[in-house]
Order: sequence, then structure tokens, then C-alpha cells
Amino acid sequence: TFWNSAEKKGYSGTAIFTRTRPLKVTPGIGAADHDREGRVLTAEFEDFHLVNVYVPNSQRELLRLPYRMQWDVAFTAHLQRLQKKKPVLVCGDFNVAHHPIDLANPKANVRNHGFTVEERDGFTRLLDTGFLDTFREFDKGPGQYTWWSPMSGARARNVSRIASPSASPPTERALFTACCQKGVCWQAPEASRLTTG
Repeated sequence: TFWNSAEKKGYSGTAIFTRTRPLKVTPGIGAADHDREGRVLTAEFEDFHLVNVYVPNSQRELLRLPYRMQWDVAFTAHLQRLQKKKPVLVCGDFNVAHHPIDLANPKANVRNHGFTVEERDGFTRLLDTGFLDTFREFDKGPGQYTWWSPMSGARARNVSRIASPSASPPTERALFTACCQKGVCWQAPEASRLTTG
């Protein structure tokens, strides 16, 4: 078990639970401005890097949107550096619904945190560097979500958004399925699962 906690106790952090001992585990992305919140943990294995991420939320009034835009650029650069050495698998909470199909009520959420044009474009730029939205590689349909607001019974009504694990080539050739299992919470607050083989 490996942890990367925020300086502010209880605020944010990431962890990797693995049965296979990594060659190396690195907290953060090597940028002091972004590493105080424990949002990235990278484990290097023989054939690939595994990155667990908790992307900053831009907040209800979009107060952190400018910071989020800086974060997206820095995080993408981190992944590109890793890609030069080995394939990369990224999982965690991207805090974005990339397309309208990724939300139960997209029209009502335009300009809400997690569904701004800026955040969606940031995820597109990440995909443009060669990463795949591994869930959408296998499932193009609506109604699949990995996060539900704790307010107003959203989970029971399946009203929510999706977080998308990502992979870089040639790791994509090892993917055989990705799914959301209803009623199962794989991690809090996200519940996404990436299966490789």
C-alpha cells in the first residue's frame, strides 16, 4: 500500500493498493505548485507506469477553474514524460464529464463545475496526446455512471456523471473490457474499474 496525502489533513490524497511490488513509487508530478494536495501517485512496474489521480475540482462558483486549467497542462506534461519511457495507465477521479452522454442531465449542467468547456477541452487535450478513454472504448451507451452526489438520492435514481480511466498505446492492446458495476462502490467517491489482461 502506498499513499500520497495532502499537506492539509483530510483534504485530498491518492493511494495505490497492489499485490505486485512496484519498481518505484513517486508522489506528485514534480511541481511544487501542484504537489501540496496529494493528487497524483505514480507506480512504475516492469512494463508500464500506473498513475492514480484525483484531479482538482473547479468548485461550485468555478473559483478554482483557472487553477484547474494550469493543473491540466502540468498533469498532461507529466504523463507525456512517463509515456516516453513506458506505456501508462491512468485511473482515478478526473473530475470531468467529457461528453453530454457522460451526464444524466447535461443541459442542466452547462457551465457547472466538471462540465465547463474548459475542463472538457482539457480532457480532450489529454486524449489528443495518445491516451484512450478506456470505458468509452467498450461502452458507447448512456446511463453508466461512476459518481453520484450524496444529495437528494442521486445514486438510487442513477443521476450522475462518469469518470474515465485512460490508457496510452501500446497498453490499449492489453485491454479487453471496462465496465461500471451497478451497486458496487470500488472507491470513494469514484467507482470506476479498469480491467486489463
